Amino acid sequence: MAGKVTIQDIADALGLSRNTVSKAINNTGILADTTRERILQKAVEMGYKQFSYVTFINAKHSVKARLSLPAGQPEKANAGLIPENSFMQSFKVRSSAEPGVIAMLSVGLLGSAHFASTMVDKFQMELSLLGYELVMYRIGPNHLTSLTLPSPITRETVAGIICFEIFDRDYSNMLCDCGIPILFVDSPVSPCDSTLRADRLLMENRSNIYLLIQEMQRRGRQRIGFIGNPYHCLSFFERYMAYLEALHMTGLPISEDSCILRNPVSGVPTAEEFQNYLAKRLGAMKELPEIFLCANDFLALDVMQALSTLGLSVPDDVWLCGFDDSSESRLVTPQLTTIHIHSQIMGVTAIQILMSRIAEPTMNYRTVYTETNLIYRASTGD
Repeated sequence: MAGKVTIQDIADALGLSRNTVSKAINNTGILADTTRERILQKAVEMGYKQFSYVTFINAKHSVKARLSLPAGQPEKANAGLIPENSFMQSFKVRSSAEPGVIAMLSVGLLGSAHFASTMVDKFQMELSLLGYELVMYRIGPNHLTSLTLPSPITRETVAGIICFEIFDRDYSNMLCDCGIPILFVDSPVSPCDSTLRADRLLMENRSNIYLLIQEMQRRGRQRIGFIGNPYHCLSFFERYMAYLEALHMTGLPISEDSCILRNPVSGVPTAEEFQNYLAKRLGAMKELPEIFLCANDFLALDVMQALSTLGLSVPDDVWLCGFDDSSESRLVTPQLTTIHIHSQIMGVTAIQILMSRIAEPTMNYRTVYTETNLIYRASTGD
């Protein structure tokens, strides 16, 4: 077929909608196996080269593809594993002439305790199997102020961008306009009429907060507070909204006096300054909640320290729950009840989203959530 084959060409050839063909090629949505196989087979016949629905097997440098063999080719015991030098060569996400670099942007260093560090390791490993290189860039104040990319990054030098903790709204909008396929892992809080024009990947922030509050009510805990700035990022906002929704659904009282929703006004505080601020706010409460839900584990650990300076302890005086299941949550005494993020699944999902965006830049933007799980530990008396 002359020219570059598109998803629309495949749809026209099969008499299917463009959306149905996109689901099959990008492995999204639900399709009958026979429909998916028919679409993938037609795509191979027509010479479509922008597949994202393939993973490379590291040990044998093979490609695993979920589609039937071409007509006339005998079936083998290991037909699912097809050597890289076979007709499946056309399934590679990029051609040798296209750039093979994915740029990772972050405003800070992702330490080993950060949930994203495991995710990045998995993301980088899967990228290498697809022939891509991950190059990491730190976004400094000069980039945020001037709304510029690090100088090596252009549409000609990178195939895509993945962003971690880029929560500046103006900078995020600039990235969306740079013409490079992009994925945000978490994102800034945006007004309803100004959402990002990009794919987003988040952890599921709501259901386990409801389960926690429902269980706390069953245990006789009525006063539940929240600590964290809801406007720091979209995840914090969703966790705060889930907290309010759960209180409403369970009939428990909602009181702003039980919440600490803002950071100290001046700049970025040190850990000591922030803990002193928390101690001051906690000490000024007329009545402490029976349990605090914190927007992440690091906030929960700061709250634990601030309570200690007031002569209060967890769980004897106050119960505490974090979010992320960081390594520190298991090392601190008492161990922290928290909500676990499946970082490796997020890494695999990030690959699927970004590769499909590179393959089909015009598809609709997606926000994808990965599963989380509530883990009870000693900070809630478990």
